[in-house]
Amino acid sequence: MKVILAEKPSVAREIARIVGATKREEGYLSGNGYAVTWAFGHLVMPALPDGYGIKGFHRDNLPIIPPVFTLVPRQVKTDKGYKPDSGVVAQIKIIAKLFRESERIIVATDAGREGELIYRYLYEYIGCATPFDRLWISSLTDKAIREGLENLKCGAEYDKLYYAAKARSEADWLVGINATQAITIAAGRGTYSLGRVQTPTLAMVCERYLENKRFVPEPVFQIHLSTDGTADGEVVKFSSALKWKEKTEAETAYRTVKECGSMTVTRVECKETVQEAPLLYDLTTLQKEANTKHGFSAEKTLSIAQKLYEAKLVTYPRTGSRHIPEDVFAEIPALLLTLKNHPVLGGYLSTMGNLSRRSVDDNKITDHHALLVTEVKAKNLEADDRILYDMIARRMLEAFSDKCVKDVSTVSAECGGMEFTVKGTVVKQAGWRAVYGEKEATEEVALPRWEEGGTLPVKASSLTEGKTKPKPLHSEATLLSAMQTCGKEVEDEQLRQSLKECGIGTPATRASIIETLFKREYMVRQKKSLVPTEKGLALYSVVKAMRIADVTMTGEWETALSQIESGEISAETFRKGIEDYASQITTELLTSEKLFPRNETGCTCPKCGKGVMQFYGKVVRCGNPDCGLPVFRQKAGKTLTDAEITELLTSGQTGVIKGFNSKQGKPFSAAVAFDGDFNTVFVFPDTKNKKTNPRKKK
Repeated sequence: MKVILAEKPSVAREIARIVGATKREEGYLSGNGYAVTWAFGHLVMPALPDGYGIKGFHRDNLPIIPPVFTLVPRQVKTDKGYKPDSGVVAQIKIIAKLFRESERIIVATDAGREGELIYRYLYEYIGCATPFDRLWISSLTDKAIREGLENLKCGAEYDKLYYAAKARSEADWLVGINATQAITIAAGRGTYSLGRVQTPTLAMVCERYLENKRFVPEPVFQIHLSTDGTADGEVVKFSSALKWKEKTEAETAYRTVKECGSMTVTRVECKETVQEAPLLYDLTTLQKEANTKHGFSAEKTLSIAQKLYEAKLVTYPRTGSRHIPEDVFAEIPALLLTLKNHPVLGGYLSTMGNLSRRSVDDNKITDHHALLVTEVKAKNLEADDRILYDMIARRMLEAFSDKCVKDVSTVSAECGGMEFTVKGTVVKQAGWRAVYGEKEATEEVALPRWEEGGTLPVKASSLTEGKTKPKPLHSEATLLSAMQTCGKEVEDEQLRQSLKECGIGTPATRASIIETLFKREYMVRQKKSLVPTEKGLALYSVVKAMRIADVTMTGEWETALSQIESGEISAETFRKGIEDYASQITTELLTSEKLFPRNETGCTCPKCGKGVMQFYGKVVRCGNPDCGLPVFRQKAGKTLTDAEITELLTSGQTGVIKGFNSKQGKPFSAAVAFDGDFNTVFVFPDTKNKKTNPRKKK
């Protein structure tokens, strides 16, 4: 008997159908010489500190560096601490029995780093010695499964992939456990969570937020001149090449220009520009564009893509590659024909000529090739599923279409001793841009055929005032880009691709990292923007100068993991570096006087009535460990003073305080009070009847 292990029951059912294992058993399907069973993601994990006899958070225990990691069944949190998940334990027993009775194992977990780790941890925990092969496929279509089963790989070929996955898992444990315990001990109250990837990600969100809030807008003035355009009466607007910061200087220049009735053409330049077709989607690029265009979170995009994959409609979604190999390119014409009856894309498909090879490169394939639709036709999809499927299909049409060619004209003119310019664009060949139909036409601005030295009448003039703008707050799309390029602002596509090698996280994990920051209440969504909470900012203020918040260092670790996978460095070398770092960050974080200075307020906790409230840098907290009531100083962009906090603690409400700012940026005044659960709320004065109107501060 051969045993096939899939990552989840739905995938196991598809494989079982192909191999003829149709009899339902407890925890598996059997038949035709096969037993097809499944995991539920990670069934086995490295033990938490209590698995090594270390209970609670104590300074003397740190750093915790197990010489060898102990594997245990997946744990769940209960009122009495963590305990093994009973459903997981039962499934492990079933798998262990099948493994020991089998002549050979076929590993069919997801073909990637985490899928390999799911199987190898399980194999090691069971203590199995049965030989195994690897099913390595990029889609779940019947054809792909059959071909994969006919071309199984020796399990040993993926040893380095396992070493990299194991190194990642242990590094996250060493840094996360030690840093979390150290900062929590240093804080004295409450629990703070730090992580190898989550902390530099939070740092990028906080840095952008603080940069945005500290930005002081400056005025910018510019002059515009209008002249006759085409015979249809369209007007062409020139803009001054120079912009002024001082209003008086701008007004002086404007008066000079207004006295001129014409301007002289000084330069006419026309260049042909080429926009190459975009590369196919990898997961991160799909997540970014789904967030920008449709407001999907990274987690939602991954969830839908996984759903489409399991429905056999798209290829493996957790890919970091935007290219396909030559053998897959040979299948593209047949895959595109799947879209011929698509209500929007079918018409464009019939106009396509020779397929572009820009996304074809065998040397740029990682574990899996770029995202593609399969030969299975999409029917009766839910609205959001259809949106994402159509995005992947549309990108395929774009990627294999011809380049877009434009004529870009730049005309410069002189008026009153100042230079004015205007640009025009005419599309010569729409190419891949035509996938969007009429959208590209709106970008065209055709300029008249002016000659250098010609005179143009000035029909109208204006002086406009603008304001310089800060970098916008991070959205999930821009945060994913920052994670991909270690926070570097990169617009060039080729350079961005090269920097992907030193990004933080992986395409498969970035969504979960972002979701972790939401769950820890370190940041929230405000429309599409990511805004750090007071708790997140307080944590950032402590760690911002430390290496644990250094995005570049974390990016170097990700590069090292890739090098383990390729065999360039050993997992032992990487592990030694992580152990040294875990010791350093633990020592750094335990300097509590430096990190969390506190002063007694003299105020009894209004909630428990036992503890004394203590002032920290960003928060005031009850000294009773069974209570730990936190009162964050920062409210709606304003930091409460010691006197205001003391008044709140002793009276339950402050007087009216000025200087708060709403989410829309509007200033307001209000008192701050406790509600029945000791959350802080705003109390607004009612100018008509002098009563108050409380509103909870979210």
